[in-house]
Amino acid sequence: MFVIQILAIVCPLAFLAGFVDAVAGGGGLISLPAYLMAGLPAHLALGTNKFAMSLGTCTSMIKYIQVGRVQMRAGLSAAVGALLGAPLGTLLALHISDHTLKTVLLVLLPCVAVVLAVKRDIGAEDTVPKAFSRRKTAVISFIIGFFIGGYDGLIGPGTGTFLILAFSAILGYDLLLASGCSKIVNFTSNITSMLVYLMHGKVVFAVAIPAAVCAIAGNQTGVRLAVRGGARVVRMLIFVVLGLLIVKTGWELLA
Repeated sequence: MFVIQILAIVCPLAFLAGFVDAVAGGGGLISLPAYLMAGLPAHLALGTNKFAMSLGTCTSMIKYIQVGRVQMRAGLSAAVGALLGAPLGTLLALHISDHTLKTVLLVLLPCVAVVLAVKRDIGAEDTVPKAFSRRKTAVISFIIGFFIGGYDGLIGPGTGTFLILAFSAILGYDLLLASGCSKIVNFTSNITSMLVYLMHGKVVFAVAIPAAVCAIAGNQTGVRLAVRGGARVVRMLIFVVLGLLIVKTGWELLA
């Protein structure tokens, strides 16, 4: 397939993925299939996707910081935890069957959606963060990052969404602040993976650079909508991402 044809498939979906990812996480559920659908081999698709998504996440992270919707201590502590948890999750995945992991996920996801639907106070705009000390906030955030980083290494899809939900449910952050904090973790994870793919020559720059431009545009549009619409918009898109995860996991189990 010619580069122009690949870009015709990838670029619109990279924009959409960036938009969704900036608000609710889970953009990889849209972007990675786009590269595969365009005909890129799996490792090139993964590397090219990481390149575009890393740059997109970087710009959304900066935007969230600029508008004051990031708690830096929580975000950085969680990022450190995720960097330690992800390799352990990957090692654990080697000892558990793929079918078992996906079955557990398929049971877990609807439960998460139901809890979020019933407990509408989770991450609401008038939510007041829990009065933890700085040290306790850092420790809790590290633990959040460690376990969700482990999930990222173990299973992967929807990591950003689960980070948002964890920051909201455990630290009492509204969904917009939680989304901002999650971007620090996402960026740290993405940039680390991207460097590995770059060192191994697994990035197709003719596709990655235009896709990154579209991902950046999508991320910026998403952040603006999230800031304007608040927790309500984030909540709505989280349900969309959870739905995509359920469909993807169910399809893979049945295939």
